[in-house]
Amino acid sequence: MKTRLVIIQGGTNTEHEISLISAKGILANLNRRKYQVKVLTITQDNRWVDEQGRGVDPFSLPTFADLVFPILHGPYGEDGTIQGLLELLRLPYVGCGVTASAVCMDKVLQKNVCQSYSIPLVPYFWFTRREWDHDQEQVLKSLSQKFPSTNFPLFVKPANQGSSVGITKAHHQTELISGIETALIRDTKVVVEIAVSDVREIECAVLDPNDSPQASVLGEIIPDREFYDYSAKYADSQSQAIIPAQLSKKLTEQIQSVAIKAFRVLDCYGLARLDFLVNGATSEFYLNEVNTMPGFTPISMYPKLWEATGLAYSDLLDRLIELAFARFREKSALNLIH
Repeated sequence: MKTRLVIIQGGTNTEHEISLISAKGILANLNRRKYQVKVLTITQDNRWVDEQGRGVDPFSLPTFADLVFPILHGPYGEDGTIQGLLELLRLPYVGCGVTASAVCMDKVLQKNVCQSYSIPLVPYFWFTRREWDHDQEQVLKSLSQKFPSTNFPLFVKPANQGSSVGITKAHHQTELISGIETALIRDTKVVVEIAVSDVREIECAVLDPNDSPQASVLGEIIPDREFYDYSAKYADSQSQAIIPAQLSKKLTEQIQSVAIKAFRVLDCYGLARLDFLVNGATSEFYLNEVNTMPGFTPISMYPKLWEATGLAYSDLLDRLIELAFARFREKSALNLIH
């Protein structure tokens, strides 16, 4: 008997179109002998519709789904909100749980947790919209104390956005202030980081349960512009992906080890893509970001890294679905009632 698999795509944020492309990639690689597939779309005005455009009540999901694959990126999809709904509906689903999804979506929380476990990070400073609106001069003073003028350029990021949405690179104070204002359009919390010199952007895919995760071969992104922003990722871009990344065996193993450690301490499950920054001159490396629902588009690194490691796209999907069922069985066996 086929598993009734529901793919949820779309979402209400700027990554809506990316989600649709990811869903197409998944649909093209699913083994249809194993799965009876239904696709639901969350429209940009927050309606749930089926393939025919008919409205669907999300609370009816248990009547036609054995398992859900929420291929949603960014806020209200990758941040624990959909995961929380599926937990309430008692449905197994692919990907990380509520806690890991929420923490990894918030760059500040993610960094604070990783820092407490001595995972290498670039120096960072964060503040809220309320602090900025209340006393802009004090925020800038704190930033200058953390990052003297010799530390430019700096990256300015909204804390809760994916796909490099809202990120700017500031080379001086005027650009810093402009970048902060840009970030505050997207979020109420801002992160400022030092830009790594002679940077190489390295990515690692992690798969499997929290207690025995596996790391893929590494890949390197060579952007066609100053940094790997949204346009470089998804628009008409000449950015290149090199798989496997041309790094020493020692450095490769160190990065893979840190990727697995971060996956564990952030309580990830099933899958995550971990992005690193490597100083090309010194080989020092830093965890940049953890993506709990990475892209599955034809150019996305997560499936490409696993294909290079020896796990085909369709087999990867099977494994993710198996893991989702395994976690659901484990949680269902818990006694939560006295």
